[in-house]
Amino acid sequence: MNGSVNIKELNDRIRQESAFVDLIHIEMNKVIVGQKHLVESLLTGLLADGHILLEGLPGLAKTLAINTLATTIDAKFSRIQFTPDLLPADLLGTMIYSQKKEEFTVKKGPVFANFILADEINRSPAKVQSALLEAMQEKQVTIGGQTYPLDAPFLVLATQNPIEQEGTYPLPEAQVDRFMLKVVIDYPSRDEERQIIRENLGQVFPSAVTILKPADILKARETVKEVYMDEKIERYILDLVFATRYPDQYKLEKLKTMITYGASPRASINLAKAAKTYAFIKRRGYVIPEDVRAVCFDVLRHRIGLSYEAEAENMTTVDIVTEIMNTVEVP
Repeated sequence: MNGSVNIKELNDRIRQESAFVDLIHIEMNKVIVGQKHLVESLLTGLLADGHILLEGLPGLAKTLAINTLATTIDAKFSRIQFTPDLLPADLLGTMIYSQKKEEFTVKKGPVFANFILADEINRSPAKVQSALLEAMQEKQVTIGGQTYPLDAPFLVLATQNPIEQEGTYPLPEAQVDRFMLKVVIDYPSRDEERQIIRENLGQVFPSAVTILKPADILKARETVKEVYMDEKIERYILDLVFATRYPDQYKLEKLKTMITYGASPRASINLAKAAKTYAFIKRRGYVIPEDVRAVCFDVLRHRIGLSYEAEAENMTTVDIVTEIMNTVEVP
């Protein structure tokens, strides 16, 4: 017993209720070769009710991954290609005049889905980006003075191409902060790529089957909240976040000139949520320090401002987070 929480009972119950995670992995692995971190990040965002910013080169199965996840959950999927001429109405929907009825009717946009892939979000102007980010935050859309709630679960996976910066509108820090995770994905290994070639040249391309309903995900989210987090883990999360703001208090004086601003309170909230969700995905009823460390890079990498000195020394936010994780005492 730990206070009023019976860890053993909670652990057994969560082990049973998280059984579907293995089934999702099986279905995803039929279609997606490798990209284990991408699949785990998608599940973390889905079960923690947080959105994901994905950075990766073209052709790394970003669209395929979220489409496959939508198939396994019997959810509606929308892919929106962000272009410089996109308007907020193209995203959210608009009022259309019906001559037959002699009145305006609402035509809902592609944002009315469970899974949204916002492809190359940095290609569109700020007005369109903020329209999507408002929908993400408020979980509702206003068209013609009428407010419409978005379907639950609602997960946005926004991608940006790290190579091309010409003709793009980088997301402002305040908007980037709304994404729970920023995931960077890399090329598959040689063996994985051989398997990808074989699957694409085969007679039939593998496909996933539906195993869950959206209601099952909403129920799982409630269970994730019950995952036990000890006070020591809470203190560890606060230490990691506060070390980005006041590095000199954590014997990290050399980072003081490298950081222009540290992680916001959203970082602490999301680090705790993501750690609980990661424990749930690993089918455990309690959070251990390794869960926090597993999600730390994705939660913090887009929330730290680098100074000119850091850029001059080719220091990245990943280097800073690594330094903090190596220095802050693990409970």
